[in-house]
Amino acid sequence: MVYDFGWVDAFTETLFGGNPCVVVHGADGLAVEDRLRLVRETSLSECAYLVASDRADFGARYYLAEREILMAGHPTVATVASLLHRGLVDLTTGRASFTLEFGAGVLPIEVEARDGVPLVTMTQRRPEFGPVQDAAEIAGIYGLSPADIAHPPQIVSTGTAFCVTLLRDHDALDRSRLDTGALARWQSRAGEGGVMEPFLVALGGAESGDTFARLLMAPPMPAEDPFTGSATGCMAAYLWHHGLIDAPRLKAEQGHRMGRPGRAEVEVLGPPHAIEGVRVGGSGVVLMQGTLRL
Repeated sequence: MVYDFGWVDAFTETLFGGNPCVVVHGADGLAVEDRLRLVRETSLSECAYLVASDRADFGARYYLAEREILMAGHPTVATVASLLHRGLVDLTTGRASFTLEFGAGVLPIEVEARDGVPLVTMTQRRPEFGPVQDAAEIAGIYGLSPADIAHPPQIVSTGTAFCVTLLRDHDALDRSRLDTGALARWQSRAGEGGVMEPFLVALGGAESGDTFARLLMAPPMPAEDPFTGSATGCMAAYLWHHGLIDAPRLKAEQGHRMGRPGRAEVEVLGPPHAIEGVRVGGSGVVLMQGTLRL
């Protein structure tokens, strides 16, 4: 079978920035094992597969190297960027609104034309605040001390669960080194592998943002994620909920130390005690497109 695909850099306005993702079109008939094989073949963290939907305007499924992920940010931006590039979303009026269904449900999508690259914004669902985690254990996963953690880590989900961990400064962020054994032991207790890696964040951007973050990952994933849109939504909800930021809008940055700078415009919807959702916006640029023969 032959499938059209696009290779998209997400959460960036320039090529070779942000987080790359392969988007496969018309993938309804593509077997799950082949979807997983393609992720491993590309050495990317995730790939997206467009499928039919009877609940939304478009349907997509996202996969890591070993399993499906029910919600993810950078594949969403990449998927929409690929739809735009192929003329499947009408942006002639300067704006477009539609719905996208993936494993976690249906989310509203908005696209705004800008000078250069359009901005794609997803509205992630109301956050679920899970258990607070032991700061010493989370610090130990990264070779840090408990003093490096500025606020109790907590599991938060806007579709995919992350342990949001606020570090005291960028120095702690830079010193973080992943102990995969310690991570596996923590994950086995935190949710039997259902919780993603802790999302490390420090206040103050790498360049002009309000936050700077890292997501270090264990094999078979790449060692570090350039930009994590789902975790960014969880992070913003956590910071607003706990009074750690003064305003519900922020600019999030990630990937700069990897040479793949990524940025998102984020807005938490609702008061800190009753958050209704999180808007996460970013741009995507198509690096290449072609056909897959699988």
